[in-house]
Amino acid sequence: MKIIETRIPDVVIIEPSIFGDERGFFMETWNEKAFRDAGINAAFKQDNHSRSVKNTLRGLHYQIEQPQGKLVRVTCGEVLDIAVDVRPKSSTFGHWVGEYLSEENKRMLWVPPGFAHGFLVTSETADFQYKCTDFYAPDQERTIRWDDPVLNIDWGIENTEGLLLSAKDRQGQTFTQAREELREHY
Repeated sequence: MKIIETRIPDVVIIEPSIFGDERGFFMETWNEKAFRDAGINAAFKQDNHSRSVKNTLRGLHYQIEQPQGKLVRVTCGEVLDIAVDVRPKSSTFGHWVGEYLSEENKRMLWVPPGFAHGFLVTSETADFQYKCTDFYAPDQERTIRWDDPVLNIDWGIENTEGLLLSAKDRQGQTFTQAREELREHY
């Protein structure tokens, strides 16, 4: 596997080794030793799978307690995956990185604990799978607005009329509002 750095050093792209022939392909999606050797020391507690239609935007989610590290990948379709550093003491606090993940490129993204996470479906549908380092805690979950002016994330969206958002994501707080609570917990 190949590790590719992003603009935020703690968030990395993982390109797995793909073994293919006329029958199809094989790849390892998780190998504790190989990931540990690459600097990703993660103990996963939960696996999730979501399917979404084109123009669905999920996020930006994080947990104020029990922060989750996530190893994310797309097994059908394509998404623009976004990670935002919400660790107040980090030199990249408030910075974001975006990467396209797809069934074709088979890339994975390691999003460590302390990051808000979201994605936009750019294909007709997308199956998004991810491993989490801690359990989902709905009472600890927070949402930052996807269109926050301080973060200024480039989602590549020209027309927001067709964007599909949950009520929770429409009602997310601004990064400025989130900052105070984050400083209390990190």
